[in-house]
This record gives sequence, structure tokens and C-alpha cells, in this order.
Amino acid sequence: MKKVLIAIFTLFYMVTAVNAQLWKSRRYEVVAGPGTTHFYGDIGGFSQGENILGIKDFSFRQTRFNISAGFKYRILEDVSVRANFAFGTFHSTDKGGVNETRGLESKTLFFEPALLVEYYFIKNKLENSYLSLTGRRKPFQTFFSSLDFYAFTGFGGLAYKVTPNEILAPTTTETTGFTPVLPVGVGLNYFFSGYINFGIELGARFTFSDNVDGYTSSYSKSDDIYHFLNFTCTYKLNLKQAKSGSGRRK
Repeated sequence: MKKVLIAIFTLFYMVTAVNAQLWKSRRYEVVAGPGTTHFYGDIGGFSQGENILGIKDFSFRQTRFNISAGFKYRILEDVSVRANFAFGTFHSTDKGGVNETRGLESKTLFFEPALLVEYYFIKNKLENSYLSLTGRRKPFQTFFSSLDFYAFTGFGGLAYKVTPNEILAPTTTETTGFTPVLPVGVGLNYFFSGYINFGIELGARFTFSDNVDGYTSSYSKSDDIYHFLNFTCTYKLNLKQAKSGSGRRK
């Protein structure tokens, strides 16, 4: 009986140890997805008074689109680094705002490379399950046990080109440029399978420029800010399996 208990305990320990390290076989991930951009600069303005992070100035008139893609490497089970690239447009207009009679409007084409660090403060409970990683998930596993929640920050840059309307053109301060940006945000992932996650991510970018919309107001008190809201799909690469498969073909 004693030997049986020892054998059971040893087996349980080995399975637990193996499961606890399963995430290491999926350290590399590719992520991509479309989303929206929301720009807060000196053109527009839909509110009076203090306006933290520009949120009070949110308007669908200012909303445009972006697409992002990146490559992740998991340093630890709950920490990843991501090289991220985003491409899209911003739109700024006085129409419908407190400065509507001014009539300024611009469109900005941008490219943003960034290096991000993600910290997962809540991890899903399925990732270290062998059955989940091999696709044999239990049919009644709860939705919430499949969720990851994370926060991210880092640094990046924004290359941009502004197209002003005819009213803005004579007074535009800058039509092309590059500025450092500081990203910060939160995200959510749904563990769909051992290889695929679906998610949503909201991030703010703080720039070091007041010219991303092509205009700097004499009343401006801060640099430009913009937000991304992206839907993401993540594919996890099993490089160990690929290497072993390559070796067998030889």
C-alpha cells in the first residue's frame, strides 16, 4: 500500500511539473488585428474645461482605422515582450465641435513601431492543461476560466504625414514629422485553443509633439494624444515541434 501511495504521489508530481512548464513550448506568438483610432489634438474639441486624456472629446467624427501586427516572446509565464507595428489614419475636424466656425480639418497617415512589455495579472486556467494544448478540451469549461487580463507599456515612435484642408493649409505648423510615443493600456485574451487566442486591446499613446494634426493652438496646454481599440488574433508557434519534425525528415 505504501509503495502504491508513493507511486501515485510521484506520478501526480511529475504530471503537475510537466503541465506547469507547458507554456514554455509556446513562447513565441504572432499577433495581428484591425481596430479604430481616436485622435485628440488642437483641431476639434467637443467639450469645455478640463479634459483628462481627451476622453471628453471622443467623437465618431474623429474616429478612423488602423491595422496592427506584432511578434511576442514570453519571458516568464506572466510577462511577454512584443515588437508591434501599426499603420492607419487619424482624422481631426472642427465640425460639430465648439470651434465649428473655425472650419479646420486634417487627415494624418501614420506608421507606429513600438516595443511593449505585457504583464498578465490574471492568467487563464487552461494554458497549462495538457488536454487544452492538444485540443481535447472539456466541453463544459467555463468562459471565465479561458480569459487572460493584462496591462502593457513601453516606448515607440510615430512617423506621420498630414493633409490639411484649404482653411488649415495656410497656417499649418507641420505636414510631416516623427515623434517618440509612450504607450500604455490594457487587454483581454480568450483562450480559444492551444494555438489560438482572440482578444481586444485598448491603449493610449502619449506623444511628444503638438503637430500630429498639423496645427498647434496658442491655447494648447499639452501634446497630442491618441487611442487604439484593436481586436486581435494570436497564433502560438510550437518551435520545438517544428524542429523535431525537421529532424525526422532528414
